[in-house]
Amino acid sequence: MESLAALTDRQKDVYEFIRHLIRHRGYGPTVREIGEAFQIRSPNGVVCHLKALERKGLITREANRSRAIQLVAEPLSRLALPLAGRIAAGALHEAIEQDERIDLGEMFDTSDDDLFALEVSGDSMIEDQIADGDYVIVRRQKTARKGQIVVALTDENEATLKRWFPEKNRIRLEPANSSMKPIFVKNAKILGVVVGVVRKVA
Repeated sequence: MESLAALTDRQKDVYEFIRHLIRHRGYGPTVREIGEAFQIRSPNGVVCHLKALERKGLITREANRSRAIQLVAEPLSRLALPLAGRIAAGALHEAIEQDERIDLGEMFDTSDDDLFALEVSGDSMIEDQIADGDYVIVRRQKTARKGQIVVALTDENEATLKRWFPEKNRIRLEPANSSMKPIFVKNAKILGVVVGVVRKVA
């Protein structure tokens, strides 16, 4: 891998732009975004800069993926987990996936493809120390032990974060907030089990 000193000024600017977006947004720019940022009208002009950065060992690119640029010195798989969306910890909300990533450093094995992150919305799990705005780290699995905190999806495609209690003819999704009542559903699917909580302190 060559140093930044070996780059032209434009290549250095493009590299710093890519690095800034990966660090702050979680994924790299598209060819279009690079072109707009540097007023390069031709996509081929952008690709030439990217190929130069590849040749000099600073970035890698995956074919057929629009945001597949990664920094060789800072592999994304070691820095971040997929941020799959927001999960309700209050009333039920429709599950919506997002294409973002959250930097978790070495707190979790981010090479494990079964781990993902969700941002918590609501305070129904506050007595389990999971607050509004926290991130829960979830292991993707279809089963859970009674009482585990899970990401559950109902037949109406509504997702929520609750403790899992299967009962005789229904499933009880139990909040950890004494001011709230449990949610009872006939059917629900487990998307994963919570294995960690991350809180950003201002």
